[in-house]
Amino acid sequence: MSARRHPNVVNVSEVESMTRTAGTRFGAVRKNLGAVSGGSALGCTWHEVEPGRAAYPRHFHTANEEAVYVLEGTGTALIGEAAVAIGPGDFIGLPVGPEHVHQIKNTGTAPLRYLAFSTMHDVEIVGYPDSKKIGAMAAPSLRAAFTGGPKPWVAHIGREADAVGYFEGEDTGE
Repeated sequence: MSARRHPNVVNVSEVESMTRTAGTRFGAVRKNLGAVSGGSALGCTWHEVEPGRAAYPRHFHTANEEAVYVLEGTGTALIGEAAVAIGPGDFIGLPVGPEHVHQIKNTGTAPLRYLAFSTMHDVEIVGYPDSKKIGAMAAPSLRAAFTGGPKPWVAHIGREADAVGYFEGEDTGE
């Protein structure tokens, strides 16, 4: 790779790809543009999703807002109970909360490429209503966690049904 023009300028072709797949329904190639270009409060990740797949399960955030801008391809945005056809030039705002549960699926015949933007609050809880899971993450810097920096303080995904009482496992003196 040639020398960067500026620490805050990066071309998508200069960023290392991360690929994650699970079965035949989930998978994407991702490139973290926000952290690599020096962002700390605003994240941006380039995604490429093959036909028939989604990058992530249906989920909602409790702290970080997201937005998606479609670059190429077609798909379906599941937002709450709605299924909306999407294509190049579409911008999707995704506020926090369970009423904005969302997923982007490639329902087309070519790769779906989009930019996903998000605020980068260092504490985040994510709900996964289809699998009844909850994800919790806290880090001294989410940006650092995404760029190989310090590991998060907390990074856990568990089932809602596994909840325990507040004093469970504590020495209560009884």
